[in-house]
Amino acid sequence: MLMGLKSSVVHLGTASFLLFSLVACGDSDSNSAPVATTNEPTILATAPDNGTSGVPINGSLSVTFSKAMNPDSLNTGTFTVTSGTPAVAIAGTVIYANSKVVFWPTAHFAANTMFTATITTGAMSAAGMAMAAKHAWTFTTGTTTTAGLPVNLGTAGTYVILAKSGISTVPASAVTGNLGLSPAAASFITGFSLIADATNVFATSPQVTGKIYAADYAVPTSANLTTAVGDMQLAFTDAAGRAPDVIELGAGNIGGMTLAPKVYKWGTSLLIPADVTLNGSATDVWIFQIAQNLTMSSAAKVLLTGGALPKNVFWQVAGSVDLDTTAHCEGIVLTYTSATLRTGASINGRLLAQTAVTIDGSTVVEPAP
Repeated sequence: MLMGLKSSVVHLGTASFLLFSLVACGDSDSNSAPVATTNEPTILATAPDNGTSGVPINGSLSVTFSKAMNPDSLNTGTFTVTSGTPAVAIAGTVIYANSKVVFWPTAHFAANTMFTATITTGAMSAAGMAMAAKHAWTFTTGTTTTAGLPVNLGTAGTYVILAKSGISTVPASAVTGNLGLSPAAASFITGFSLIADATNVFATSPQVTGKIYAADYAVPTSANLTTAVGDMQLAFTDAAGRAPDVIELGAGNIGGMTLAPKVYKWGTSLLIPADVTLNGSATDVWIFQIAQNLTMSSAAKVLLTGGALPKNVFWQVAGSVDLDTTAHCEGIVLTYTSATLRTGASINGRLLAQTAVTIDGSTVVEPAP
């Protein structure tokens, strides 16, 4: 038996040697490019394509991969954009989701300028495989701008209220759409008189036209909420990363103004003490980047005219959001901390908060798709 085993090992070693020899002899050119295996990620498409000219100065770059990627490996170190000689790096924000990575420049690209974009071999698949070689391409800007793109909410867009630490109401509020809370449990959803469904996947409430989900409900609720919260955080980063068109409008007070579709940025809090009108078409996009708090005074309103839609209005707030009594807002609220709607306040949009949401006899209605 020992002899047979030894013979088998010898035959296996011989076969391995022959296989190694065939592979080694297959390509004698030591300068040839590495050959990608089926496990290595490749790039399926870039936007803009290599050599494209006339790219809008407020545009972004995107790369679609052949495989799911490790998000931590995609950043401004592995996805770079440069211009000039010597090359000068362009500051920006990198966001990855669903096998696609997007680079949003911090400021508009310079006009009539050639840029080089590069994905390095530091970009790795979810399985830990690096790209076989870096991928670089060039594009040239023109002088025009393009219509803004909506912020991608991912699965967070299936909730009218989504929070991480708590959702509370002073009855009776009226909420149209689904509520989600994670990682906090259902006990942190208060004031809604929850009624557990027989499946224990969700609950209902007399104040909610929709379903209520919490992290401690039955499978698959917890996993779905984890994904949605991650998408909410990506959406916040996306909105924050857009290059602004207008900076410090009204020194942080936009009461009484009519605003065109643009990206607006404030390094302070933003106050809306009187009605604000957003005038534009059904495809126009407004993004408001607010470094501190957003406050709407009592009875103040955000009004949409010209066909503008609430699903295309985004309030990216690094601090807290406070809608005073009977105030009315339109759009998607993406807040790093909390959102509070005081007595009789309302919103046609979504409240996506990375801490808690508190409503008091309020009306919250999800926007039309």
